[in-house]
Amino acid sequence: MTGKLSKPVYPAEAASQDYAASLDAADPLRGFRDQFIIPSKANLATKKLAKPGLSSDPSTYFCGNSLGIQPKAVSKYMEAQLDTWSSIGVCGHFTDLEDSPLKQWQLLSEQAAASMSRIVGAAPEEVAAMGTLTTNLHLLLASFYKPTETKRKILMDWKAFPSDHYAIESHIAWHDLDAKENMILIGPDEGQSEISTEKILSYIDEHADSAALLLLPGIQYYTGQLFDIATITKYAQSKNLVVGWDLAHAYGNVELKLHDWNVDFAAWCTYKYGNAGPGAMGGIFVHERHGQVDYSAGPDAPKFRHRLTGWYGGDRSVRFKMDNKFKPIPGAGGFQVSNPSVIDLTCLCAALSVFDQTSMADLRQKSVKLTAYLEFLLLKDTDEQTRLFDIITPSDPNARGAQLSVLLKPGLLHKVSERLQNAGIICDKREPGVVRVAPVPLYNTFSEVFNFVKEFKGALASS
Repeated sequence: MTGKLSKPVYPAEAASQDYAASLDAADPLRGFRDQFIIPSKANLATKKLAKPGLSSDPSTYFCGNSLGIQPKAVSKYMEAQLDTWSSIGVCGHFTDLEDSPLKQWQLLSEQAAASMSRIVGAAPEEVAAMGTLTTNLHLLLASFYKPTETKRKILMDWKAFPSDHYAIESHIAWHDLDAKENMILIGPDEGQSEISTEKILSYIDEHADSAALLLLPGIQYYTGQLFDIATITKYAQSKNLVVGWDLAHAYGNVELKLHDWNVDFAAWCTYKYGNAGPGAMGGIFVHERHGQVDYSAGPDAPKFRHRLTGWYGGDRSVRFKMDNKFKPIPGAGGFQVSNPSVIDLTCLCAALSVFDQTSMADLRQKSVKLTAYLEFLLLKDTDEQTRLFDIITPSDPNARGAQLSVLLKPGLLHKVSERLQNAGIICDKREPGVVRVAPVPLYNTFSEVFNFVKEFKGALASS
């Protein structure tokens, strides 16, 4: 996708605590861990509101694919924001304060968009910080799903996250169409968990004459499969399909080149690998060709792609004229609807300040090593015929991100999960038997991977 990745090969002696420690010592990104607050084992065991735990008692947090942990910058940024609000009130909309890490409120969404654009491989004007994932999907589908008499189907993942499924279903129904006939679910071959690129392309061929849009996840939340976004996008567009991507599990996890790949639109949340907090503000990408505003017919007659419009999508130069003549911000900003929550933007900008110190290329390089080490340790000294689990995430690093989905034999999920929780290891489970393990390069270590596998295999042995 951004250049083929090679999987690290670990020697037999790598299965030791000392070897894991040596990998940590050689890690050029190891200092980023100090910029996060790792939940302590003691706090995880209590039901009382508590202060952050001591660094000497950290949990092993492998749940960044569900909710990233808190960057220390959040407190600093939030304090600056609260001080701005309390000291100058409404003037915070238009005043840049010295020594504040945040721009004036009217420019804060652009501050976030500029940082996010580097994460998703886009121009700042192609990205907007706004809304939440499902709301943004609805707004984008309202603009990009234009069914006709002959082209009306939407191709999607067979095991789409409920948000995507519900959103697509509702837009098909909005046009008085039958969802059962017009939702085309693409699934793996029998007995497989991975959906091959060839399978997706064959579905595009099969439904090219009747499909209007393709919407897939960049990374499938259950299996952890990373799709070949570039190839699929190019092929679908050659068949006259509009192409959108849900990047909830890809944002902040893998390298993306949305502009270069010519993606039509995309949406993502920022609370997983993005670490912006539970329910944090999301983001959208709209390719520059869809965000153009044409004033050739006159200053009061702009021509632009239809979308659901709102006040905040209007150009700042005329936003406060209040003349009800909508002149959209060129680019993705013109798809904004409401005045965004400054508090949410503050948390998002704080999280993005960490990403601003590195690159997705460097993070991805460490992530590939971490995940390969996890896979190596899980499979070491196990026999495929007798082991009590299977890794259903692709082994190819080009087809996965940080997450490995480990499918346990029936009846083991809750026992294993309880053992991990009691050991202070946080990862999530998905019925009927999957443990999703996501070592995040910003704050997880090779030693944590080693300790996890030790506890995991101990849990299996005692079950």
